[in-house]
Amino acid sequence: MPIMSTGSSEVFTIGHSTHLWERFIALLRSANITAVADVRTSPYSRHHPHFNREDLREELRLDGISYVFLGKELGGRPSEHRFYCDGVADYEKMAQTAEFSKGLDRIIEGAKKYRIALMCSERDPLDCHRCLLVSRALEQRGVRVSHILDRGNIVSHAEIEDTLLKLSGRDTDDFFVPRSERLATAYRERARRVAFAEPQPGSGGPMAAE
Repeated sequence: MPIMSTGSSEVFTIGHSTHLWERFIALLRSANITAVADVRTSPYSRHHPHFNREDLREELRLDGISYVFLGKELGGRPSEHRFYCDGVADYEKMAQTAEFSKGLDRIIEGAKKYRIALMCSERDPLDCHRCLLVSRALEQRGVRVSHILDRGNIVSHAEIEDTLLKLSGRDTDDFFVPRSERLATAYRERARRVAFAEPQPGSGGPMAAE
């Protein structure tokens, strides 16, 4: 039986990283997760096949955790060139699409019945679109987002944003530039560094795996 949410909606995120299955499921259990929303565009792992879509879904089922694939709606690798800026995925453009909005709706609706973890591959939330794109948009809709880190600790999205500001050198209060503007710039700069880049001819493949 799914754990019912109480109060405002709450959603978690997790990166499968290089975890063995036992460690990954332990992280989910530590946060009482009852459903995983896979937001990888390509739900496969060359080096860790237990995170391939079909295997993952079956293993989660055996552990009593539901699975849904939302990589089409909420993935980090857009298929259309118009969603790239200078060859790098533009999260701000992607967040404006009807398909992305529909994906958020599904997460918000699902959070009424399940304790959901958005799953992608990157270990650090600040290296992943699950944080820089999807979590940011959910927070803007009033959803409380927390991130399950690889050591098992859980941090709020607000704490992640504080870290983002510090990494960007914008954590000092500025009378002339409000926090919201400093944060928007920090998000934009971070996304330019870590978002998926279109493979160039002769490059040997993509530069990210979301």
